[in-house]
Amino acid sequence: MGVSAIIEDGMVANATSTVSTETKKGDTALGKDDFLQLLVAQMKYQDPLEPTSNTEYIAQYATFSQVEQMQNMSQSMDLSRASSLVGKTVQITTTSESGVESTFMGKVDYVKYENGKALVAIDEELYSLDDVTHVCDQEYLTAYDLASALVGDVAKLPGVDKVSLSDKDAITKVLETYDSMDDYQKTFVAQSVKDQMEEYRKKLDEVVKAAEETADKDNNGGSET
Repeated sequence: MGVSAIIEDGMVANATSTVSTETKKGDTALGKDDFLQLLVAQMKYQDPLEPTSNTEYIAQYATFSQVEQMQNMSQSMDLSRASSLVGKTVQITTTSESGVESTFMGKVDYVKYENGKALVAIDEELYSLDDVTHVCDQEYLTAYDLASALVGDVAKLPGVDKVSLSDKDAITKVLETYDSMDDYQKTFVAQSVKDQMEEYRKKLDEVVKAAEETADKDNNGGSET
């Protein structure tokens, strides 16, 4: 399980907990085995009256050897890169067959090497190294967590038009949390959420002012009698 978020213009607009079961589509690129099979097929089905020269075979085999070395080097680099992510929190972005993009963050528990591919494991789910779009540092994680918690708290508040004096503590807590965030942390909060909080701030001021005016009238009325 990981935390998924709806992102608007790179900012957190909503956050929920999700489980991803999507898998990466198979790699369709030709590998060294395919290259070798093509070379063998060429030798098998060549024209016996005009056979391919030994020089050409040597050149093709040399090319095959270069391809194999490059592929082995690439696989080794992928495994090294994946291994360096163990214990770190990363952002995973996958795309379903219908084209829907899903993004969440999670901690890499271990790395598995399967079918020539390095896979990272997050909550017992395996993801291609290509699915890793960000490696998150502590500053990023703190900002993300603060923004996600803030969005969740705002979602629990009543509608702006239904705010009463009993909601003062909850709204004040949300506003104090936002006001205490630094400029970098505030960039993780979507503008729509910021606008919504300002509406709560304005409405709460109106409710408190109205309550104070009512209390003053009651006190003045009581003293006159």
